[in-house]
Amino acid sequence: MTEQMVASSGVHLLVRSSGHLDGPTVILVHGFPDSQGVWDLVIPFLEPHFHVVTYDVRGAGGSSAPETRKGYRMARLIDDLVAVIERMRPDGGPVHLVGHDWGSVQLWSAVMHEGADARLTGRIASYTSISGPGLDLFGHFVSAGLRKREFGKVGRQLARSWYIALFQLPFLPELAFRRFGDSIRKSLTRKQHLEGSVHWADTFAEDGANCINLYRTNGLEFTHGTTNVPVQLIVPTRDDFLTPAVYATVADFAPVVRRIDIVAGHWVIRTHPEVIADKVTAFIGENV
Repeated sequence: MTEQMVASSGVHLLVRSSGHLDGPTVILVHGFPDSQGVWDLVIPFLEPHFHVVTYDVRGAGGSSAPETRKGYRMARLIDDLVAVIERMRPDGGPVHLVGHDWGSVQLWSAVMHEGADARLTGRIASYTSISGPGLDLFGHFVSAGLRKREFGKVGRQLARSWYIALFQLPFLPELAFRRFGDSIRKSLTRKQHLEGSVHWADTFAEDGANCINLYRTNGLEFTHGTTNVPVQLIVPTRDDFLTPAVYATVADFAPVVRRIDIVAGHWVIRTHPEVIADKVTAFIGENV
């Protein structure tokens, strides 16, 4: 494994790469409140076949944090992805993307803008989304559900998203993470049944305090574009934070889509790493 720092829009990203350097490049992007270590159980299954790249998103792990809250806007997250792609594939070749949670959310935005952003056009060969809908997909789910008077469906999802409202409070969420980070980590480990695969880094408290700003600076989008990038959607059916119904209209956004439901919780990449690696491997094999 090699490590390097990559500069991007006012931050430095800790990037790791390993595996088969002559194989297709796959970039794995983690979510909240994780660091790139969340992929450690998946990576060994991918290394024999692929050039595997992970990075700590801005504000997490070994990457630096932006100076202002605006530094967490989606446009800056896409800048980070572009910087990593350009460093890892300076030949201009395509990459395959895999995202979990907020990593999935930000990659949806990149994929949806692939045709309009010259830096990304032709650079994304496939995308596997795990446990994270795009902001436009989520926005469409809410607006369409209310319009169709599907209040129960929308209400069940909003109830699972209670923490998003909490994160809008000033100062208190950061204080909670910094002061009670160890307790929060232990609680998540227990409630998500991750006792046998604890992955959070020593930076967990600071990562959580920093990356709360992802929720504060990025609101729902209500656009309805489409992407030609092949998408594989992996839906854990026992996700405590997202109902499967959120993804019902994904084909409207990604016409070339495969959906796979797995009986698992939100951190399926920790509880079922070999299954995830198998699905990613097969999908990339169909889109090289």
